[in-house]
Amino acid sequence: MDTTVLHVPLHRAIVVVDIEGSTTRTNPARARLRAILFDLLDEAFRAGGIAEGSRDPFVDRGDGALCLVRPVDEAPKTLLLAGVVPALEDLLARHNAERPDEAFQLRVAIHAGEVHYDLHGPYGEDVDLACRLLDAPEVRRRLREAGPLAVAVSEAIHWSVVRHDYDGIDPTEFTHSFHVRVGGKRMRGWLRTTDFAGLPGAGLTA
Repeated sequence: MDTTVLHVPLHRAIVVVDIEGSTTRTNPARARLRAILFDLLDEAFRAGGIAEGSRDPFVDRGDGALCLVRPVDEAPKTLLLAGVVPALEDLLARHNAERPDEAFQLRVAIHAGEVHYDLHGPYGEDVDLACRLLDAPEVRRRLREAGPLAVAVSEAIHWSVVRHDYDGIDPTEFTHSFHVRVGGKRMRGWLRTTDFAGLPGAGLTA
């Protein structure tokens, strides 16, 4: 489907990621981290069961990325939390252990909603909400406490996915709620306050 210019919204699962502290790096170091990040994201989505054909191309955000997953049966939103995020955490932990000189931390936020497209890329209020969740002080604080990856979800994802205790998703991991403002409205997010078990580098506690 050609989404170059569309005046109607398309539903997408929205994943935004950001490299924490990238502004402290030199430009060549940032270039290397950007390349590593996009490789890890591609591998994590594939390992989590979401193939390239079920998602839009990753959108560059400078020190992060916007990942949009199409609403197809092969890529339910449960795969994001049960497959993609654990795979990304695993891959990041392995990378940090193998290449400590290029180790980094990631913030991740997950939402779902309506996305518009124009010649410059995707945009819309739901994209804004995901980005606000990503940049919330609570998410940054969690990363400082537990790293190497902090995860937040929107109220919509918490209500429709997390709380139902689907396979591979433990609702008790998301115990802290917080709020952000988008368009003058107060919106709630949920922060994962425990780490996925059984992964290299996991088991860290806040």
